[in-house]
Amino acid sequence: MNLSIVIPLLNEEESLKELHQWIVNVMTANNYTYEVIFIDDGSTDNSWGIIEQLAAQNPYIKGIRFLRNYGKSQALHAGFAKAQGDVIITMDADLQDSPDEIPELYNMVTQQGFDLVSGWKKKRYDSVISKNLPSKLFNWAARKTSGVKLNDFNCGLKAYKNVVVKNVEVSGEMHRYIPVLAKNAGFGRIGEKVVIHQARKYGISKFGMSRFINGFLDLITIWFLSRFGKRPMHLFGAMGVVMFIIGFLSALYIGITKLYKLYHNEPAILVTNNPWFYIALATMIIGTQLFLAGFLGEIILRTKSNEERYKISETL
Repeated sequence: MNLSIVIPLLNEEESLKELHQWIVNVMTANNYTYEVIFIDDGSTDNSWGIIEQLAAQNPYIKGIRFLRNYGKSQALHAGFAKAQGDVIITMDADLQDSPDEIPELYNMVTQQGFDLVSGWKKKRYDSVISKNLPSKLFNWAARKTSGVKLNDFNCGLKAYKNVVVKNVEVSGEMHRYIPVLAKNAGFGRIGEKVVIHQARKYGISKFGMSRFINGFLDLITIWFLSRFGKRPMHLFGAMGVVMFIIGFLSALYIGITKLYKLYHNEPAILVTNNPWFYIALATMIIGTQLFLAGFLGEIILRTKSNEERYKISETL
């Protein structure tokens, strides 16, 4: 199978039929073998009913329905698990991503050898203040932190080799950083393509300003996980040892000073009146706690089990 098109959605009943027909036209024109996997992320409108209608008409349509809204990352995870195509395309269901971009994305993966190709909505039709400017700031920070040179991490239109999506663990709100996750997993050929951004035709955006705050927090998380996710003791243990040494040296200084003054019959203050005593006490306690945090992190890594992060009520 050439293509798996994975489409997460939430309350997009107005756009689904039009999007389906658009995709079918592109697939037919290029003689692709394909499947379209719609993931209904807890819609409260008639989105699932429309997906059922489309599946009855077209045998290449598949559907996954969540019991409630779990988020885009979980929807993509479920879609990736089911995808069988040589190339996986992800796109949004709101008609702002153009299926006409699919053939070139497919060729960049199959013919030019990219592991992943991310879309870049260079010309956007969103609000400048609420979306465009925060997005530029977010993308700049993501480039500097991750080392992945993409202009638009948030673009939902991306193409992947099958082996990439099968080896990348998308969880939490990490869908923005799949290119970073892919790079950390060893897939270094990451490309970018300028894509058409369509103005929203139906409904309203499901993402508010909070996604940028969450995005920055997730960026810190993924930076930490990429560096220390497999070896937390290297960070917490090292910090703990440094803090403990500072505390130990402070305590040693207090003891030596006290004994020296007593030996020479010089006036000496009580140990508890010496500010170095509290520095020693605090740093040794903090150092011990940091070391224990790293130790517990290592234990958790070795004993954790993969729990289900979402519940599926129906599949087509």
